[in-house]
Amino acid sequence: MKMSFTIAPEPDQFASETGRKLFAGPCDFLKGVVAMDGLPAPDRLEVCFAGRSNVGKSSLINALTGRKALARASNTPGRTQEINFFELGETHYLVDLPGYGFAEAPKPVVEKWQALLKAYLSGRATLRRAFVLVDARHGIKAVDTEIMELLDRSAVTFQVVLTKADKPKAGELDKVIEATKTKLARHVAAYPEIIVTSSQTGSGLATLRATVAGMA
Repeated sequence: MKMSFTIAPEPDQFASETGRKLFAGPCDFLKGVVAMDGLPAPDRLEVCFAGRSNVGKSSLINALTGRKALARASNTPGRTQEINFFELGETHYLVDLPGYGFAEAPKPVVEKWQALLKAYLSGRATLRRAFVLVDARHGIKAVDTEIMELLDRSAVTFQVVLTKADKPKAGELDKVIEATKTKLARHVAAYPEIIVTSSQTGSGLATLRATVAGMA
């Protein structure tokens, strides 16, 4: 049976407030991890954010938490090669994964952090969901498909978050959404709701906050 994909609905007042409170509370950088033995204890629920370079991942994390510089964007695509852990209250870890695609780094370095990424995604028991960020101007690219296939193989549920939804015209955004739904139907680990966001306008942020808070 083919799964049907939809746009995630706006949260109700209770879910929205629960999400707001979670993300308005303490959120602090814990550590950057470069090897599996450096991972923090798996003692709380974890969600991770993955996306190709320049998809707006740092901007989204900062907008979600209401902090201007919690997650730092690198000016050089692919420069960030650590898995960055943030403590969200006492119940969650937010995990910022290295950007993937066209990394301007030596091949052995790229291969090392790609291996770390694969080991983390396939071996982290407390990882509840991966949010795969996709630029709303371009839709799912080959590099996005690679990470989605890895998540399929790792049996990690992932949910697509379209970023920069304020950039394309309405008609173009609708086309990208429909194409995204079609491509997601091929992935067994894909969550059936797509979250459409803009860090600039704030649209979709309440939905994403409520989604994370609702996993507790």
